[in-house]
Amino acid sequence: MSDNTPGVAAESRSGNLVRGLGQLDATMIVIGSMIGSGIFITSAESARLIGSPGWLLVAWGLAGVLTITGALCCAELAAMMPKAGGQYVFLREAYGPAFGFLFGWAMLLIVQTGTIAAVAVAFARFTGVLVPGIANSNYLVPPIHLGSTYAISLSTEQLVAVAMILLLTWSNTRGLELGKLVQNSFTVAKTAALIGLIVVGLALGWGEGSAARSAAWWDSWANGWRPEIAQPGLAATGAFALLMLLGKAMVGPLFAQSAWNNVTFTGSEVRDPGRTLPRALLIGCAVVVTLYLLANVAYIATLPLAGIQNAPQNRVAVAAMNAMLGPIGTVLMAIAIMISTFGCNNGLILAGARVSYAMARDSLFFRSIGNLNQNKTPAIALLVQGVWASFLTLPRTVNTDAATDAVTYGNVYTQLLEYIVSADLVFYVLMVVAVFVLRRKAPGVERPYRTWGYPVVPVIYIAIATLLIIDLAYLAPTTSGIGYLLVLTGLPVYLVWRKRSAVEA
Repeated sequence: MSDNTPGVAAESRSGNLVRGLGQLDATMIVIGSMIGSGIFITSAESARLIGSPGWLLVAWGLAGVLTITGALCCAELAAMMPKAGGQYVFLREAYGPAFGFLFGWAMLLIVQTGTIAAVAVAFARFTGVLVPGIANSNYLVPPIHLGSTYAISLSTEQLVAVAMILLLTWSNTRGLELGKLVQNSFTVAKTAALIGLIVVGLALGWGEGSAARSAAWWDSWANGWRPEIAQPGLAATGAFALLMLLGKAMVGPLFAQSAWNNVTFTGSEVRDPGRTLPRALLIGCAVVVTLYLLANVAYIATLPLAGIQNAPQNRVAVAAMNAMLGPIGTVLMAIAIMISTFGCNNGLILAGARVSYAMARDSLFFRSIGNLNQNKTPAIALLVQGVWASFLTLPRTVNTDAATDAVTYGNVYTQLLEYIVSADLVFYVLMVVAVFVLRRKAPGVERPYRTWGYPVVPVIYIAIATLLIIDLAYLAPTTSGIGYLLVLTGLPVYLVWRKRSAVEA
């Protein structure tokens, strides 16, 4: 951790980044990056997996515990090392450059770019509620099959998604001031919209048929739930099966609450980072976790359990607003989600490019990606991220019905996100463990903030997350295994770049 280490030396060359983010700006990045489309749709799948309103809230609550405890730990590292790249830097300093590179590789390959693509498609899909011509099946370029499993296409929905990504990429190259203006404005608007959903749901809900009035608040079996149906092929039964599926039901809530670490990627651009970053992480995460729990209470107060589980296209928020306000509720919710996803993607795009920028500054990626433009932004890193995220909206999976030979199309990025969930969770665990590692490895480094509740809080995170990783590996070994393989593809790339940088040195 001395100033003579390659990582710190590389960071010192990035001094041209402007410290233009204050407390409000950093907090808005946390909130804005977290609130996207997940809160409006993922409760449907979680409710199907767990089968009762009480356990649905537990799934969201446990995900919230992981988010808060993770943020408490991350805050110490962020205040200690307020540098461009954030979590990439933490892992690099704790475990060596290979671990940092694998994190950055996973972020660029699918975690950050795939999330940007998913959020952009969600924006386009809800735009289609207002403009019917924007649809997944309205093709400008019909699907071109690449073998029997995959295809590539360009629909009006995909075009809007690509346009959104490129517009926000361009705006973030214009300077930090414009980026944070867009972020702050849309974060305020979408937080207000989410609060509006909660207020309307809690005020107008609680009807006789709502899940909140169900006698089987905890009894999933009484609601018609069966573990062998929720998870075909599951050998476990009884309470053990319920607990296993509770873990899988947390995947959607965790995805909805992810990206809270994005503000650490902008560490070199935050003013007074020793105070600002911890406060932004803790305030932002606490606000979002609270709103998400209240939103799910609003769903339960408004809809029957079956209405949550079977909401058309999993749009639970739209179903809730339609039940309360009729067709106008559907339109209002579509607008709210458009605002939410637009603001979310601005935060993801603004922060995400700083990781590949930091890797390039460490000579682990193309040097040009480590350059700043005249507006003091990593424009090339933004462009690479934007182009790859745009591409991820185009591939399709080909699904053929064996009985009718009817062909339907899915999205490759959705599969990739499922593959990467377990691996991404491993990186979060490694980050929390880094608090212990760096307290032993670098005890003399100044820590403006120390993890509250240490060592209990980190242990809670590690224990819950490790159980969840094991649970997902058992319930979905194929997707978990592919996720780990995708991350490990970065190893040969890392070796190539290390060799190249050694030769150039």
